[in-house]
Amino acid sequence: MKRFALIGAAGYIAPRHMGAIRDTGNTLVAAYDPNDSVGIIDSFFPDADFFTEFERFDRHIDKLRRAGGSVDHVSICSPNYLHDSHMRFALRSGADAICEKPLVLEPRNIDELQEIEADTGQRVNTILQLRVHPAIIALRDKVASEAHSSKHEVDLTYITSRGQWYLQSWKGDEKKSGGIATNIGVHFFDMLHFIFGRLQDNRVHLREDTRAAGYLEYEHARVRWFLSLNLGDVPDGPRSNGQRTYRSITVDGEEIEFSGGFTDLHTRSYEEILAGRGFGLEENRVAIETVSHLRTAPINRTGEVHPFVGNTS
Repeated sequence: MKRFALIGAAGYIAPRHMGAIRDTGNTLVAAYDPNDSVGIIDSFFPDADFFTEFERFDRHIDKLRRAGGSVDHVSICSPNYLHDSHMRFALRSGADAICEKPLVLEPRNIDELQEIEADTGQRVNTILQLRVHPAIIALRDKVASEAHSSKHEVDLTYITSRGQWYLQSWKGDEKKSGGIATNIGVHFFDMLHFIFGRLQDNRVHLREDTRAAGYLEYEHARVRWFLSLNLGDVPDGPRSNGQRTYRSITVDGEEIEFSGGFTDLHTRSYEEILAGRGFGLEENRVAIETVSHLRTAPINRTGEVHPFVGNTS
């Protein structure tokens, strides 16, 4: 049985990590969050120690290590801009890190973390949940088996409406979240690289606080993408039925269904990590380079533009 600590216990994604720790037969011994609204822990690990001050959490983890009860893994569910420092903490505490997306905000952080991995002998793993989705794996295998006489035409649309709170939270601060393309888009960009190969072109068509769009070209695909947090961008049909989200990926006009099984992908990710098949720092590089470029690249409406871009003002 592996011993886990968790940073960011009060966040939206933390229960998926707690469930994955439980479902893989392991235990959570300590958790930290400056917010004490963490009653969800009782549903998974009611005996876990909990701290609202990082200094006390740090001291506790060190005390466990010195007493021979080290944690094996630190699961990191903190705000994006803290991922880098929390992974450093995990590695220097003698534990492997399991970090939520986005792994870091800038590619240089990957290089620095690789140096700490080498110094400590510990490893960073990341949650790239779409890489373990059966439908995505099947599509990747299909693309890999093709003759590649031409590139696939792909449209990616992801709308997940958020209330006024979003822009007032750390998620609305680009310096902390990386902006919308990083916060809600990075795992889709990783998925596209995973399926279609090396990134060859990256253009920005739209960059706002709550919307972003652009064009990506890979070895085997030309991709138009659109991301939004606005309910008004959900197509009329789904929105009239009360639907607040809309997700669509088409490849050569054919819809790829990958909504099913989304809730258990964290457990599947943990299974792979614990079996030594996790995705490490280098596997994240292309996606992090992609979103880093999107933050600063000039708006360039040349090339293929996603049809939803015309709906924005």
